[in-house]
Amino acid sequence: MKIVSDKVSGVKKRFTNLCYGFFSTLANPTRLAIIEKLDEGPMNVTGLVNTLGQEQSMVSHNLRPLVRCKLVNVRREGKQRVYSLNHETLDPIVKSVELHAEKFCEGGANCPLKAKSEAS
Repeated sequence: MKIVSDKVSGVKKRFTNLCYGFFSTLANPTRLAIIEKLDEGPMNVTGLVNTLGQEQSMVSHNLRPLVRCKLVNVRREGKQRVYSLNHETLDPIVKSVELHAEKFCEGGANCPLKAKSEAS
């Protein structure tokens, strides 16, 4: 019986690590802003820097994990790297979050961060 519980524990830990890695990549305000901007269409770093009002190094630093996790695609156009969303992955996630917030979170009003910022 111990072998079974060790396997179950291993599965849970692997799932926990997988979820933590995935969601921690998304749980960053700059990365979420990049995703929102790229939802409007592909952009290079300069375009993202200008629209986000962030330093180039900050934008580049936050693009790396998004590209590494394949949430954002990158392609070369001459000397530029053009970034675009992986809509296959992100569209269902965004839709799920929106549906959840609408159904269970009063449109996000019950979100701890939103409630915290409104209290300030």
